[in-house]
Amino acid sequence: MKILSPAFSTLARLRYSQIEDWIQDPIATQRKVLQDLVTHAQYTSIGRKYGLTRLFSMSAFKKSIPIHEYDDIKPWILQLMNGEENVLWNTPVKWFAKSSGTTSDKSKFIPISEECLEDCHYKAAKDVLTLYYRHVPESDLLTGKGLVIGGSHQVNKHNDEVQYGDLSAVLLQNTPFWGQWLRTPELSIALMDEWETKIESLAQSTIQENVTSVSGVPTWTLVLFKRILEITGKSTIKEVWPNLELYMHGGVSFTPYAEQFHQLIGAPINYIEIYNASEGFFAAQMKPNDDGMLLLLDHGIFYEFMPLEEYGKENPKTVGLDKVEIGHHYAPVITTNSGLWRYLVGDTIQFVSKFPFKIKVSGRLKHFINAFGEELMVDQADQAIAHAAHATGAVVNDYTAAPVYFGEHHNGAHEWLVEFETEPGSLEEFILVLDQHLQTINSDYEAKRHKNIALSLPKIAALPKGLFAGWLKSKGKLGGQHKVPRLSNNRQYIDEIKAFQGYQ
Repeated sequence: MKILSPAFSTLARLRYSQIEDWIQDPIATQRKVLQDLVTHAQYTSIGRKYGLTRLFSMSAFKKSIPIHEYDDIKPWILQLMNGEENVLWNTPVKWFAKSSGTTSDKSKFIPISEECLEDCHYKAAKDVLTLYYRHVPESDLLTGKGLVIGGSHQVNKHNDEVQYGDLSAVLLQNTPFWGQWLRTPELSIALMDEWETKIESLAQSTIQENVTSVSGVPTWTLVLFKRILEITGKSTIKEVWPNLELYMHGGVSFTPYAEQFHQLIGAPINYIEIYNASEGFFAAQMKPNDDGMLLLLDHGIFYEFMPLEEYGKENPKTVGLDKVEIGHHYAPVITTNSGLWRYLVGDTIQFVSKFPFKIKVSGRLKHFINAFGEELMVDQADQAIAHAAHATGAVVNDYTAAPVYFGEHHNGAHEWLVEFETEPGSLEEFILVLDQHLQTINSDYEAKRHKNIALSLPKIAALPKGLFAGWLKSKGKLGGQHKVPRLSNNRQYIDEIKAFQGYQ
């Protein structure tokens, strides 16, 4: 296995020149991507409906094709799943990713073509390694195994031709041969359905491996690390896997979990954030500790960006890379080589730099609190939680927050349910620090908190350990990419969780 590291390092240097080409000419690269997408799909059902053969400019593209959310394209997807071809894309689509990003009871089935697997997901994964080797040339990453903590859904047959599972299951099932050599655990464990049994199997099967990298959602990675330390009796993960050098994370902000990872691992390693969803592999940090993630522009996805103030309008406007502004919140609108046409992903992002274009995920279109004009986004909540935890000696496992509406005798407020690994010395101090930090980083929140005009001091309740996991399990959504919604503009989730706690 050691021979792979220098060999791949050489390939990485060769590949980097190609990456550099599109980094230096991003606008032309994206124009070419769109041209390729239109060429592929012009004679499909959706291509004929929107006249793709007649679209010769960006303005015509935007004017002819409306922005789609999932329900808008669901009828087309059902046709694909029932075996029809040339619907959204001109090659057969045999795989679908069952979306599991939130606790919604609705399932989305996102088409994944062969082109999407090869030219988006796997190409992006190789490019992440290329960028890592570029900036950490002394790496021994490929002398060992990469531990993949994937989802918890088996691949299922929809019919004789079509299969579906969560994204990680689809990617693992189709992994090229070279990927099988580099991954642990074996496929039967990686695809296990029952999450609690899976954690035990992951721990037992990997403690003797030479694990050099780990990838997965932070919440469940922490659960696995703690179980491994229980089994081995070791004090840190570095004692179990002395060659561990990289953790790749995504799905939720790493900020609230950073301190726990540092403590459990016990020695410095590198951290890389990736932005990978059922719809595509969008971005990744160019190097450890980089500010923002590099938007991947040559991977079969054409990007538009909807300013948040446009969301909900009848004909929302979007801008291209040439018009984006640093720090502004946008909702990505994508056209992909799986047949998603001007599709609204549902995340919100901000650009942190241009040329190269780097982004950070700031939240979800429907996961924020703006009940009183405070415009609180998930990334701001994550920062405030992490700041309050550091200041009070607390360690936070997870949290959720929602508005408390105006009453006859009280103003509005935010109610937070927080599950602590280590509780703060003073919950009152934690509340004050959280509130002050939110005022520091969010001027709208600060204005609403001024003299308690609209918002009173936040209300925070400490939940018993494991309650969030119990709630997710009760909904059949434990493990993998499932996560607790951090913020909500209504009280549905928070009231559900409180009711669930009352039954425990």
